[in-house]
Amino acid sequence: MIGVAPEFMCIGPTPAIQLLLQRSGLALSDIGRLEINEAQAAQMLAVTQTLELDNERLNCLGGSLGLGHPLAATGLRLVMTLARQLREKNLRYGIAAACVGGGQGMALLIENPAFIAR
Repeated sequence: MIGVAPEFMCIGPTPAIQLLLQRSGLALSDIGRLEINEAQAAQMLAVTQTLELDNERLNCLGGSLGLGHPLAATGLRLVMTLARQLREKNLRYGIAAACVGGGQGMALLIENPAFIAR
């Protein structure tokens, strides 16, 4: 969890993901999938541009704008979708992230215990 100035509140996932990668010693290129909550379309554009994310790894089964993000279910939806994709695609790492009201952002790193290096 990290915070940004409230006027930039929707950009919270960007510094959260950057801090997570720094602390884990991983690079964005090590991450097989990213599930980022889409609170608003403009928020998602800002996050993808600042992190220079490619769409091949991002919200591959659809995002929150299309699927919905009901109160108290967003985190579960992000994490379970991500965990399932990591297992199905034999990917090692994934990140789930979301912006939180007031300028906060959170990110979670998941490692697939069933990953088989090829």
